[in-house]
This record gives sequence, C-alpha cells and structure tokens, in this order.
Amino acid sequence: MPSSFTGKVAVVTGAARGIGAGVAREYVRRGGRVALLGLEPDELKSLAAELGDAAAWWEADVRDTAAVQSAVDAAADRFGRIDHVLANAGIAAYGTVRQIDPGAFERVVDVNLNGVFRTLRAAAPHVIATKGYVLVVSSLAAFTPLAGLAPYNASKAGVEALALAYRQEMWVHGVKVGVCHPSWIDTDIVRGAEDDLPSFKAIRGRLPWPANGTTSLEECVEAVTHGLEKKKRRVYVPKGVLVANLTKPLFSSAVAEPIAKRLVKRTVPQMEREVAALGRSHSAHVPVTDAK
Repeated sequence: MPSSFTGKVAVVTGAARGIGAGVAREYVRRGGRVALLGLEPDELKSLAAELGDAAAWWEADVRDTAAVQSAVDAAADRFGRIDHVLANAGIAAYGTVRQIDPGAFERVVDVNLNGVFRTLRAAAPHVIATKGYVLVVSSLAAFTPLAGLAPYNASKAGVEALALAYRQEMWVHGVKVGVCHPSWIDTDIVRGAEDDLPSFKAIRGRLPWPANGTTSLEECVEAVTHGLEKKKRRVYVPKGVLVANLTKPLFSSAVAEPIAKRLVKRTVPQMEREVAALGRSHSAHVPVTDAK
C-alpha cells in the first residue's frame, strides 16, 4: 500500500460526499488519518466507519465560527497533530442576480468564502506547529464568471484572493498554502444542476475547452491528493484549467463580449424560467441549515 501520508493527519471540510469524501479515502489509503467535517452526520458516520480507526468525524457547519473552531481543535486533540487542511466545503445557488433570493446569495458567500476564512483561522496554530500545508478549493469559476452563477463566481474569486493573502501571511511560519481550481467535476451537485436546469448544461456545452467538459471524480481526487502530497502552489483539475488562468484578462475583455452576448441572449431568459418553475434555489444534494 502507498504510504506517502504515514504519520500525517488531514482535516477535510465538506467531507460527507464528493471531492471531500474521495480525498479522505485516498489519504487514508496512502497511510494517513483524517478528520471529517461536514453537515450530514449519517454520511460522515458511514464514511468514518468505512475508514476505521484512521478517521473520526465532527458535524460542523462552516457558517458557524464556534463550531468550526471546536471541531478543528477536537481533531487536533484526537489525532495529536494536523499536517494538512483541505478547505473544500462549498455550495452553489440557482438564478440571476435580479431573480435569486437574497438569502440564497448570502448563504453561498457565507459557505464558500467566509467558511474558508473560518477554517483557515481555526487551523492556523495547528499547521504552524507542524509546518504543514493548506489547500483551498476555489474553482475554474474564479477565472471565468458566467451569467446565472454570480454568487458562486464571486465567492470562488474571493476564495482565491483570500488563499493568496493567507499564503503570504504563512510564509513566515513555514506553512505552505495552495489553491485548487476544479472545473466541472462529476459529483452529485453538478449532475443535480444539469437535471434541474437544462439551460445550465446547454451553456456549458457552448463554452471553450476545458469549461465544456466534465472531469471524473477519480481524476479530481488523484490531482487533489497529489497536491496535498507535493504541497503544490496551484492544482488545476483538469490541467487545462491553467489556460483559463492565463487568459483571464481576455475572457473579461471587450474582445470577448460579442461572443458572450450571443450566448446569454437566449440562455439567461431560459434559465430564469427554469429556476422559477423549479421553485428552489439550490440542488437537492445541498444540505440546508439555519446556522447564522
């Protein structure tokens, strides 16, 4: 069995399913131990049971500062150290800015951006003690904002900026910080969005590579785990997302606007109709809480 994480401990937020659960499994397979943080106790409990003594779980909403701090500190007490942190918890919401419920917009930002801040703040003393590594999950969306995804785009762009500032702050402590930029990954949330909103799938299909494709969960897990192992500055999933980073100024320039206008002229009204008919602002696979 691979043993690249033997003696190491990782904290994973959003660990109940998808990328978080996949990385937790691979981390343990390679000899490490994991603290699973998330909102779905049944899934977390099941995953921890599957992974055995190498895993423990805590129900913690990243919107709750005290809960995140308590869970991270408890994980450090349970395992004796924290070497890696995967700040992975994230959600999306449906609808344009003029249509979306303000509470849904605010919730996306609170989970995706403020939740990462709470995670980084809680983990800081522990990763400083081990000269560890933190990988913050942003998105391809940080480089390519799309109509109808404003809260997700804004939060993921903010997450990238937060991670880059945190990286500089942690240099003096010997801690490395990376940013992960997945494109569309074959998870419950992406499949659910395509089922809920045919316009979402249509928009993606008209985008340039790699934004028009879907990456397997297995490929994403391998890339993220490799990033943790090598303490990478950037993790692109797939690797072609690097092109989106390099061409970000072009994407938002006047040169690209005529193409974007043609794309959204039909898809935006269609999306608004679909969201209105759906009667909810999020995927059925996104757990909802009342945390403040």
